[in-house]
Amino acid sequence: MHATSEQLIRDYYAAFNAGDMDRFLALLTDDVIHDINQGERETGRDAFAAFMTRMNRCYREQLVDMVIMASGDGHRAAAEFVVLGEYRATDEGLPAANGQTYRLPAGAFFEIREGRVARVTNYYNLNDWLAQVSA
Repeated sequence: MHATSEQLIRDYYAAFNAGDMDRFLALLTDDVIHDINQGERETGRDAFAAFMTRMNRCYREQLVDMVIMASGDGHRAAAEFVVLGEYRATDEGLPAANGQTYRLPAGAFFEIREGRVARVTNYYNLNDWLAQVSA
């Protein structure tokens, strides 16, 4: 179970890095819970898809230096990684975008149900990101 969950998270991030949103979203349960870093909790694949549409418009990101861990029973997993990004279009309530690049340590926690991601909670240091794109 543990290896299967680790592979699910590898597949999730591989789809993200490839920009394959169909594959990425297919790895989620219909009622997925998405805890946005320092933000709201959204529920459902449609809400997650809308979030990703905005993200893909405003940011170009690749996740590197990936470390994935899973609980023995495979119901929980975590990932630590570095986000290499470009801020391409101004996101609401944030500084103006003009192609700034950033390098940001980040992590995520997952709940896994029936071979799919049922919850993802993302964490990164928003103040670090703000300092990088405001410089």
